[in-house]
Amino acid sequence: MPQDDIVSRANTRWQDSLFRNPFPAPNLPVLPNSNADLARDFLDLSFSLESGRALPMLTRFEGPISVHLSEHAAESLPSDLNRLIRRLRTEAGLEIFLTQSKAANITIQSVSRAQLRKALPNAACFVVPNVNSLRDFQLRRNSKAASWSHQTERHKVMIFLPSDATPQEVRDCLHEEFAQALGPLNDLYRLPNSVFNDDNVHTVLTSFDMLILKITYASDLHSGMSRTQVQDHLPAILNKINPRGISRSPNNLKPTPRVWINLIQTSFSPDISISRRHSAARQSVSVAQTNGWHDHRLGLSYFSLALITQSQDIKKSESLFKAAMENFRRNPQSRLHRAYTASHLASYALIDNRPQYALDMVEPNIKIAWEFENATLLATLLLLKAEALDNLGRGDEARSVRLDSSHLAGYGFDSERAWNTKRRAISELSAGMQNGG
Repeated sequence: MPQDDIVSRANTRWQDSLFRNPFPAPNLPVLPNSNADLARDFLDLSFSLESGRALPMLTRFEGPISVHLSEHAAESLPSDLNRLIRRLRTEAGLEIFLTQSKAANITIQSVSRAQLRKALPNAACFVVPNVNSLRDFQLRRNSKAASWSHQTERHKVMIFLPSDATPQEVRDCLHEEFAQALGPLNDLYRLPNSVFNDDNVHTVLTSFDMLILKITYASDLHSGMSRTQVQDHLPAILNKINPRGISRSPNNLKPTPRVWINLIQTSFSPDISISRRHSAARQSVSVAQTNGWHDHRLGLSYFSLALITQSQDIKKSESLFKAAMENFRRNPQSRLHRAYTASHLASYALIDNRPQYALDMVEPNIKIAWEFENATLLATLLLLKAEALDNLGRGDEARSVRLDSSHLAGYGFDSERAWNTKRRAISELSAGMQNGG
């Protein structure tokens, strides 16, 4: 059950007219995948839990899948759920539909974050088999019926989402937990373009994720099959649904050792001291280099170390973000990682009175944030662009860009106060230089 930081909503009126998903019909990029990589990834995702515990058999829903949305949902949830179900039908080929029946295969229950924390302290949202309510989960959490490792087929699953988080946070939880309700229960850090990755970079189901779900529900597979049985069927399945991947060379990324996973998770944990996080981030870079990685995992280690270093040494932090960006640029499937890194490098450029560099950094990444439907990141990049334009003497353009960013604010930020705080922080980046240091 992946963890996310949830920001409290201070002013509900702020979202009354702005909560709707600001993105038009989904247009996420379709990135190529080798069938050899897909087969390996599917098996590792489907036959293990996040803890590393092996699962003895494939489990899925057999037949059409019904979905019920309970009352008290966040206002943005119904439209985002409809949007997701349409994608699952068209991209993954699933026979899935909404129903008013409480006997649905998948029920989505919205509860307050306080209730979620009480039930599972470290989870922002989660998914459980064979329970009827949060109270039922608390009573049965240690039973075999509510244990994923004891399932032989999926019949009834309940997803618990926050009712009082930002629309984007609710949607992100919906995508991640819905994907696990339908398919794999594992996360793999080696996946650069997937929600099935605990780094929380991708929060909307990608083309890779849809392929994984399409494989899960292939007609040649069924619940109860062993890993070996599934493995035997995968070549024919993949050749049919992903013909472009037949001749594509595999990446053959090395497995991620548990020591690196523990270090990177420690480095991002807000409940741990800065000194411990800094040490963990440095060690994660060392482990990545020792393993000979040149993929996004090395970039993530640099990114983590840069984040922790920025409060102590801005120049060192900037050099680490540049190292992360260099790594992400080498990897075509690390585009969203680049966009996150660009926001930090552009901020440093504005502090250092380099507005053209900041503009060059954010402009190509605005499109990426848009494609991946990340309103919070997109609004931030647009504000950085506006600040750079102002510093270049292009005030009319800056005002237009700021207006564009405000259209995203209600979906990605929890309150008008939070949004104004973000705007002020970015406008103040270059204030020091403009005032003579």
